Amino acid sequence: MLGTGELSNLIQFSQARFPPGELAPTHTHNDMAEVFFVSSGRGRITVDGREFEIYPGACILVEANEHHEILNDGDTDLVLLYFGLRD
Repeated sequence: MLGTGELSNLIQFSQARFPPGELAPTHTHNDMAEVFFVSSGRGRITVDGREFEIYPGACILVEANEHHEILNDGDTDLVLLYFGLRD
């Protein structure tokens, strides 16, 4: 297990579950990059206006200040593991 402060650039490490139809609206982070790994389900991520299909095993990097949103357009839960790195 990681203790607080063991990785100085790691801001967060978490899991998100999006039911079918759920949208995480467009937003940015000015202090961190995020890495998303698709554990299960399917959907779409839009990064600075470019849309990408996401599926199990896909890994996506969103740099600091990039606008991004995530949509579950599938018929099962979309499960993402993600972590934030201090920019």
